[in-house]
This record gives sequence, C-alpha cells and structure tokens, in this order.
Amino acid sequence: MNRPLILFLNVLVIATCGLVYELLAGTIASYLLGDSVTQFSLVIGLYLAALGLGAWLSRYLISNLAGRFVELQLLVALAGGASAPVLFLSFAHLRFFNLALYTVVMGIGTLVGLEIPLLLRILKDKLEFKDLVSKILAFDYAGSVIASLLFPLLLVPRLGLVRTSLLFGLCNAGVGFWATILLRPLIQGSVAGLRLRALLVAVVLAAGLFKADWLTSLSEDNLYVDEIVYTKNTPYQRIVVTRGRAGFNLFLNNHLQFSSADEYRYHEALVQPALALLENPRNVLVLGGGDGLALREILLHPEVQQVTLVDLDPAMTGLSEHFRPLAGLNHNSFQDPRVKVVNEDAMKWLEHPGGPYDAVIVDFPDPNSFALGKLYTTRFYRLLKQALAPAGCVAVQCTSPLFARTSYWCIIRTMEAAGLFVQPYQATVPSFGVWGFGLARKAPFAPPLHLPHSYRFLNDEALATMFVFSADMAPLPVEINRLDNQALVHYYEEDWKRWE
Repeated sequence: MNRPLILFLNVLVIATCGLVYELLAGTIASYLLGDSVTQFSLVIGLYLAALGLGAWLSRYLISNLAGRFVELQLLVALAGGASAPVLFLSFAHLRFFNLALYTVVMGIGTLVGLEIPLLLRILKDKLEFKDLVSKILAFDYAGSVIASLLFPLLLVPRLGLVRTSLLFGLCNAGVGFWATILLRPLIQGSVAGLRLRALLVAVVLAAGLFKADWLTSLSEDNLYVDEIVYTKNTPYQRIVVTRGRAGFNLFLNNHLQFSSADEYRYHEALVQPALALLENPRNVLVLGGGDGLALREILLHPEVQQVTLVDLDPAMTGLSEHFRPLAGLNHNSFQDPRVKVVNEDAMKWLEHPGGPYDAVIVDFPDPNSFALGKLYTTRFYRLLKQALAPAGCVAVQCTSPLFARTSYWCIIRTMEAAGLFVQPYQATVPSFGVWGFGLARKAPFAPPLHLPHSYRFLNDEALATMFVFSADMAPLPVEINRLDNQALVHYYEEDWKRWE
C-alpha cells in the first residue's frame, strides 16, 4: 500500500470539502442577507484567516498526531455537514445571524487549517521535504479547483445547499474512518473508539441526508410567511414559490420578484408606456422576464409580429410548465407562436442581437450582485442602443426611487451617459411600494400622453401621474455605473441596508 499517495488523496478530499463549506456559507449569506459583495468578501476573508489560525494552533498538538488527525476529520464532518441546515435555522430563529454565520465559517476554517500541518508532520519521515511540500500544496490547490467547478455546475443545481453540506460531511467522515485503517500503525492505543465515532458521525449525517427535504422545509418554512408550493435549485439561483390567501409569490434567492395579487400594476407600468410611444411595434425584445408576465402585456398588441425573450436560466422560462398557476397568470404566453426564447447571458447575446427592435423591455432582478450590476452599466446600455431601431423605445425596471433613491438615479444617469434620452417614471405596487422605471429613446422625446385603451391598472390619467416625482424621490448627484467600478451595486447595498 502506498500510504503517502493515499494520504495525499486525503488532502484532495479535505481541500475540496473545505472550499465547498466556504462556498456554502457565502451562498447562504448572500441568499438570506442580500448583501452578496460584502458577505462573500467577509466569508472568504474569515475562512482564509481561520485556515491560518488553525495552522498556527497545530503546533500545540504534540502527541498521537495520527489519532488527532482522525478526530479533526470527524469534527469537520459534523461542523461542515451540519453547516447549511444550521445556518438556515439560525437565520429563522436567531437575532444575531451574522454572529452564527461567522462563527461557523471560523470554526470550519480553523479545523481544516489544523489538518494540513498534521499531515505534513505525519509524512515528514516518508518523503524529502521538497517533495512533501510540493505534493501537499498541489493536491490542496487541486481540491480547490474541483470544488469551485462542482459547486455551481453540479452540487447546488442538482443537490441543493442542505444536501450538499450533508454529503460532503459524509465524505469527511469516510476519510476519518479510512484514516483509522491507513494510519493504524501510527495511532496510539485502540482505534475501536475512533472507528465507532466515525460510524456514529456517518449515521447521523446519512440520516440528515435521508431527511434533507424535511430539513430544507423546516428551515425555509420559517423564512417565508406563506406555504412553499414549489422549489428548484438551478446553476444560477434558487427558485421558491409560496402561496397564501392573496395568491402566490415568486422568490429568487430569497428576494420577492412578484406577487400574483398585484403584479399587473408592475408589468403594465413596465410595458405599456413604451408601446404607447410606438405607432406600429412589430419586433419586440424582452431581456429577463422569464416568468412570462411582461410577455403577456406585449402580446395584448396584435400588431406585434415577433417577440424575442432572452433569459439566462432555462428553469425560469420553463417554470410555467412545472407550476401551472403561472401559466394561467401569464396567459400561456410562452405558447404563442410569435415568441422565441433564448437562454443566454443577455450581455453576451447583445453583441450579436439581430434586430433592430422597435421596443426593448428590460426586466432584470435588482442589481444586488456584480453579476447583475453589469446589466446596468454604460457598456450594457450602449449595446442596447445599437440593437434599437432608429425610432425605437426602451423600458427598464430601475428599483425603487423612494427606498433606493441613489440606486434609481444612478441607473437613469448611466442610461443617459450611454447616449440615451431618458424619461424617468414610477408606479405604486403594494408588494414593493413605489417602484421606478426608465423610458428611453435615441433622440429627445416627450412622455406618452395616451394609451390605445385602458388596462386593469393604467389609463390616461394614471399614465400622466407616473412621470411626476415628489420631493423625496427627486434626483441626486450620483456616479455613473461602469464595468470597472460597479458603483450601482455599492449604492444598492447602502440604500437597502437602511430598511433592514
């Protein structure tokens, strides 16, 4: 048996599991707290610091190093395996969730940081120092690469956060049990107790894995007011649908996207003013809007001949097929022969968009991360301008001008900096409060005054009031949002932090 090689493979597992636990904590924090930039930065920084702390503390482990290594594996298995359900439950029941989050991250990081130095000391008599260090670090970094690829592509979309943590806890428990066999000659005293503990840890984690749906439900049921009726993990987000007396609600990464009770106010406000500016809109582009509700408003216009909808996540554009109440709400808009769906990153797609388009409806989630913030930059709006017909019109959702006033005006000014002429407007949506939009064209224009007919929410009188802003929503001086500064994401975090 090539003991050093097998121990190096253990390093691979340790590094993979450790990074998976870190990514789990960062993802859960961004899901629950919404402050993705700060949370991921803090989680990564604390985890790396904890690795260093663990490495420093390893000097105080003097005797029975092989036995200590097995015990550390079992502790990592328990702490890491339970991390996701513990964090979800902590968010629902503890006032100081951040303290629980950082304690979990520091605890797991410290335990993982203890392991590599122990292995170095266990193997120091088996290999030359240069070979030992190079191989340990090579397997350590390889584990990090494996984790970074598996986590977004396979683990989260296929298993979900809770199952992923429990499964990797089982992996650590397996490494611990195998180490009692591999390191038996180096373990002082009987290994029976270590093996029994390893089996008990594995049984506990396996039971958790078997009851993962129950654990997920137990934690998520406390996050949402209404009953959860549909969930799905995708490579891009977690989709949750809840249902209450007023209807159903869609959440992406714990952020409300719409409520069926009042979504019509939002979607009429987003779509109808833009189409009212155009005499004969034939070719329409929708960016985002995978729920099909903006499509529903567009398809009310018989003169529209083609609608292209670009949404990154096929699980969103296919949600109507799996959750039929949404198909009823969007009037089966995806079944209309005029609709073409493209599942691609909107920014990349805009580099070769076809067109030109008479109207473009931009219905992205709020810019609460850099991945979304890039869709509100001057670069994005310049690409959008190129795809627009000479007399075309763009409508963009721009977050709340009341609750996120700086963010709203940052979006408006960024559109203007990209060469568009913009008419800001707002509407009240009870589920969200006052919500903001931007209407833009390539040349100066006046806001629309008349609609072709009245809608459930909009009529000519309501249309006129949307372009009036009260003093507490008036423009503010802001920085332009560019790819190299992502000023909007920072504005957004600061704006909404005041309302937590």
